[in-house]
Order: sequence, then structure tokens, then C-alpha cells
Amino acid sequence: MPKTFVANQMLGPIAQRLRTGRKIVLLHGNADPDALGCAFAIDALFPEVTIVAPGGLDRISKVIAIKLGVAVEEGADVENFDLAIVVDTSSPDQLAPLSRLPRDCIVIDHHARSDRWSDCTYYCDDSKRSCAEIIYEMLRDSGESLTKEVGLALMAGMLTDSGHLSHATPSLLRSFAEIMEVTGLNMDEVLGLIDLEPDVSERISQLKGAQRLRFERTNGYIVAVSHGSAFESSVCKSLIGLGADVAFVGSQRDESFRVSGRARPDVVRKGLHLGKLLEDIGTETSNDGGGHGGAAGLVGIGDIEAILNICMQRVLDFLKGVEQKSKEKD
Repeated sequence: MPKTFVANQMLGPIAQRLRTGRKIVLLHGNADPDALGCAFAIDALFPEVTIVAPGGLDRISKVIAIKLGVAVEEGADVENFDLAIVVDTSSPDQLAPLSRLPRDCIVIDHHARSDRWSDCTYYCDDSKRSCAEIIYEMLRDSGESLTKEVGLALMAGMLTDSGHLSHATPSLLRSFAEIMEVTGLNMDEVLGLIDLEPDVSERISQLKGAQRLRFERTNGYIVAVSHGSAFESSVCKSLIGLGADVAFVGSQRDESFRVSGRARPDVVRKGLHLGKLLEDIGTETSNDGGGHGGAAGLVGIGDIEAILNICMQRVLDFLKGVEQKSKEKD
């Protein structure tokens, strides 16, 4: 089982370990601004750090890396480092194509807890909307001073992982406000960093996703699924914008598939947790899933249409259960 700790017992000692030796910070595939912001903060405030994204960065993260001057490598031999730190990554499978980790590495995450991090020092706080909140808490409590660039990177992670604050918690808002006060940053500065107009390819994917969608309605909610070849997350968000309450978008590449899921906040408040739902489906189908209550993903081997059908049916079953409980109360 992974070694887990509560915050006041572990974040301080983790910060202490980061002060010495050569360190590699590893990011999940298609790394988002939350993962990049966490890595950049560690790189900026601790010595001898190399950031590695084995599966690359997403479009917004690439822009942030250029604007903030974040150096990100595509690969490195983990054995050449004294310590490996994995941030914002719910399972080792998300580090592909990296094949192995050092025996004792540090994992800092905020997704649903996983038992996949055996032999690692594992700190997970799934009450946090973003991993950037945990990194900020660690830096603040260890007395590290934030630069404006680090503040921007952490705020970008908090904003994007909370759906531009639509899923924000009081804890996230407090951390966000603290960073603004400490660094003197304004809201428009971080929004200017992450609010990018979609390019033509992304807009075409959104239109094709709308063209190929199918949906079911139950208990006043609409569950939609669609498939394409790229920008699954963006297409998923566009379907929510069109009126779906829960949406899944998948793509198929040979035998491999990728699914992105999104849900409106009011459905999440009803008890739906897409991260746990996709994690369960991943376990049942020998694939890998996880994420947040309102945003999650699933990757693996299989037929995308069959996987999308399973996703849709699980959400429909959940919503029917909500309706049944409501009737029983009445």
C-alpha cells in the first residue's frame, strides 16, 4: 500500500527533501496548466530541478511554458536523479511512455485516492480542486517567497481545474486571493495567460463532435456522447455549452481509445463523481480512469463505442436512482 500522511505531518518534510539533490518532476500525459504550474513552482523555488512531461503538454500549457519561460523536457533517465516527484497524476499509467519509476518517489495529487502508488511517498488531498492548492500550501507553510511568475502559474492551475472558479471551494478561493495579495497580481493577468481562442482545428473538432452526438434524457437531465479524433476535452466542454448536463467524448486510435467526461456543477452536487465513475469503469475493463467530480478521463484498449455506451448507461442509472430517491422522500 502507498505510504500516506496528513498535511501537517508531511508537506513540511517534503519541502525539506526538495532542498537538496538533483530532482526530476514528472507530469501526466498531455499535461494541463495545473500540472505545469505545480512543476514550475517547484522548479523556481528549489535547486537542481528538471521538469519532464513524457506525454507532452496540452495547448494552453504550451503557451504558458513559452510566456513564463518554463523549460520542459520530453524525456530523461530517472536513475540520473536523486529524487523523483510526480504531481497531479492519479495513476502511474498516466506517465506513459515512461516505463518505470524510482522505488521511492514522492507523489502529490488531488484526485480520488489510488492504491497504484506502491513504494511511493503518497500525499493526496482529494478535497482540493487543484493540485496547485497543495503546492501553494506547502510553499507557504515552509516560508518560501512567491514570485509573480510562480503566482501566475499556480493561479492558472487553480482557475483551469475549477472551471474558471465554477467548481471552486472556499479553500481554493482563499488560496487564490492570498496569492493575489502576496504577489500583487490582478485577475486580468492570469486570465490573459489561459484564455486562448481555439484554433481552426479545434473549432472543426467541436463542430464534428456536435454533428456526431447522440443523447438520452432522464429525470430532466440530458446525457450526451460523441466521438472524434482530437480535442476530446474541448469538444466535451462544447457539448455542455450546447445544453448537455453530462457529456462524454471519445476517440479511437487503432486499438487504443481516450474518453473525456464533463458534468455540470448541479449534477455533481446531486452526488455524481465522474472521476470515481470512470475509475470504476477502467477497473472493470482493465483500463485506466479517474479525475474530478465534474471532469474526468479514461484511456486504454477497447472499442470506443462500447466504452461510451457504458459511460452513458452508468450516468443514466445514477440519475434514475436520484429520481427514485426523490419519489421515496415525497
